[in-house]
Amino acid sequence: QVQLEESGGGLVQAGGSLTLSCEASGNIFSISRSGWYRQTPVKQREAVATFNADGTTNYRDSVKGRFTISRDNAKNTVYLQMNNLKPEDTAVYYCNAYVNAMGVGWGDYWGQGTQVTVSS
Repeated sequence: QVQLEESGGGLVQAGGSLTLSCEASGNIFSISRSGWYRQTPVKQREAVATFNADGTTNYRDSVKGRFTISRDNAKNTVYLQMNNLKPEDTAVYYCNAYVNAMGVGWGDYWGQGTQVTVSS
């Protein structure tokens, strides 16, 4: 069974930085696309930064130049470095990955979410 575990959320002042981590565990053969999404009580879940299957990246316009997605394939971990945070970045951040696991095959998985709160 595959699990995604996020960490690194918290409370930060505007202009500050946070780094989110998401580690996939289980009998994993490979991870195709992966990325970070966020959701607030008044907004649907939206993509923030993602890796495509070919390794290219996509960023939401509002985070370009401030957020950077990266990954460590050996650790099955994806990161989101968030700089110059703004109050409008406040949300629950979710990790997502499309994973090929032993005995399961390919599946789409989500983490439990981590809260990011940016104070003004």
